[in-house]
Amino acid sequence: MSMTVSCESSRAPVLCVVGARPNFIKMAPLLDAFASARSPIPFRLVHTGQHYDVAMNEQHFRALELPRPDVSLEVGSASHAVQTAEIMRRFEPVVEVEAAAAVLVVGDVNSTLACALVAAKLGVPVIHVEAGLRSFDRAMPEEINRVLTDQLADLLFTTEEGASANLRREGIDPGRIHFAGNVMIDSVHRCLPRAISAADTLKEVGRSTPRCYGLITLHRPVNVDDRVVLSRLLETLAACAADLPMIWPLHPRTRARIEAAGLMPRLSVSGLHVLPPVDYRRMLGLLAGACVVLTDSGGLQEESTALGVPCLTLREGTERPVTVIEGTNTLVGTDPGAIYRGVAEVRAGRGKRGRLPAGWDGRAAERIAAVLGPWLARQRHREVA
Repeated sequence: MSMTVSCESSRAPVLCVVGARPNFIKMAPLLDAFASARSPIPFRLVHTGQHYDVAMNEQHFRALELPRPDVSLEVGSASHAVQTAEIMRRFEPVVEVEAAAAVLVVGDVNSTLACALVAAKLGVPVIHVEAGLRSFDRAMPEEINRVLTDQLADLLFTTEEGASANLRREGIDPGRIHFAGNVMIDSVHRCLPRAISAADTLKEVGRSTPRCYGLITLHRPVNVDDRVVLSRLLETLAACAADLPMIWPLHPRTRARIEAAGLMPRLSVSGLHVLPPVDYRRMLGLLAGACVVLTDSGGLQEESTALGVPCLTLREGTERPVTVIEGTNTLVGTDPGAIYRGVAEVRAGRGKRGRLPAGWDGRAAERIAAVLGPWLARQRHREVA
C-alpha cells in the first residue's frame, strides 16, 4: 500500500474513493468542482485497486485527467467477500491517519460499500453520490452494495427523481437526500470535445470505419458466466453483425469467459470487429459515432441517452429506469428475437431517440459541491460546539 499526503489546507479532508472504471468517470468532475468551488473543499483521492488491470487503470486516469491518487490500497482481484474485507482492512488506518471530515463514495462497486462500512463504524460521515438507484434484483452484487451504502450514508445525492423516491420509501430522512443530476454526464460534456473518433481508433488496428455500426459491451456475470447464455448471445450478436457491422471492445473478464467456454471461434465472423479494451475517450468516440449500442452496462445506458444514441440493454431490468422512460434505452434481455428486432428498427431508421432527463446538463458536480461545502461547515461547527 502506498500513501502520499498533501497539505493544501488545514481543514480535514474528504476522502474520495474510487475502485473501478465507472468510479473514475464519476469522480473526475467532482474533484474539479471541489477544487474550483468558491470555498474549495479539501480532498484526498483514495484508489482501492479493485480495478486491478494496471494498463487499463493508467489509461482511464490519463483520459479523464484525474490526479494521481494520494492513497493506493492495491487490493486487486478476489471473491466479493475477500475483496470487500481486504478493502476494509486497508482503508481503516487511512481514515484514522487522515482524520477525515467525511468519506465520499460513488456508484455501487465493492469499494463503495467497503469504505462506507469502515467510515460508519468509525463515526465518520458517509456521502453517497448516485444514491437510490434500484434494480430490485438482489441477485446482483451491485444491488446489495447500493442498498446497504444508502442505509449507511449521511448525505445522499441522486441522479433521477425516481431514485429519490426509492430512498424515501426505504425510510431515509428526506433532509439527507439531494437531487443533483448525473455526474456521469458531466464527464461526457467534459471529454466529448477531446474524444478520439471511431475512425482514428479503427485506423490504429488497420480497419476502416463502417458508415453505420453497432457498439457492443458485455461483462455482467449473468450474461458471461453461464455458458448457455453466453453461447446464445454470441450467436445472436454474430447474426446481427451480418446485417449491421458491430464494434466490440472486449472486456478482459469477458474474453476470459469466452476462452474458458471454448467459444472464441464465434468472434471470427464477418462484420464483427473485436478490439482490445479502450480508454474512456476512445469509448466515447465509438459511442458518439454509433447507430446503436448493445450493452449490459449501466453507465452506457446513461451515456447513450446523453448522446441520443439508441441503446438495446441486454438485461431484463435496469436500475436506471429514466433511461427507458425518457431516454434512448430499450430493454431487450437476451432473447434473440427481441435483439434482432431492436437492431432492425435501427437499420430502418426508427431507433429510439428520447430526451435528456432533468439534471443531465453537465453541472451536477457543481450542484453537489454547492451543497457539500456548507454541509461540511455545519459539521465542523457542531464538533466545535
